[in-house]
Amino acid sequence: MSEPEEARSDKDQIVRPTRMASPKPARRHRERLLLYAAVSFGSIIGSVLRALASLAALAWFGPGFPWGTLFVNLVGSFVIGFYATIAGPGGRAFAGMYQRQFVMSGICGGFTTFSIFSLETFQSLQAGRFAHAGLYIGISVVTWLAAVWVGHALALRLNRLEHQTRKWVPASGKSDARSNR
Repeated sequence: MSEPEEARSDKDQIVRPTRMASPKPARRHRERLLLYAAVSFGSIIGSVLRALASLAALAWFGPGFPWGTLFVNLVGSFVIGFYATIAGPGGRAFAGMYQRQFVMSGICGGFTTFSIFSLETFQSLQAGRFAHAGLYIGISVVTWLAAVWVGHALALRLNRLEHQTRKWVPASGKSDARSNR
């Protein structure tokens, strides 16, 4: 075969080689790699922001209470509640799969940290500071859930504002097909 794409048969007809395996597996592999990259880059950003917030809280408030962890989990809970609603189905902002995973799994996942919360609580319990640990658990869970709820509620309100601006009513006051958008 002189040409890689074609081969001549005995009858001098051009015989085209069969196509290689479907590109779908390769495409899925590429999509997975892009998703992993989006989450990884978001996680880098979130982790650096988390470290900076913890250092700032330690400098401002001292080592007596884990304010940094409480703060980042509070902010992260708000952000994930807000973003999941505003960029979700029917939300005001369109976000593709990669963007949603970049923000929610990557940035929020790297920024917030349940593992450090667990460690700090365990260390308080181990040191015999049971009231401290209980207060930390109570404040954390209540404020984080409240932050998710506030973020969700705010995004729902913004979503409703967007849908209200899409309605069109003619000057005559009569409704037509365009008013159902």
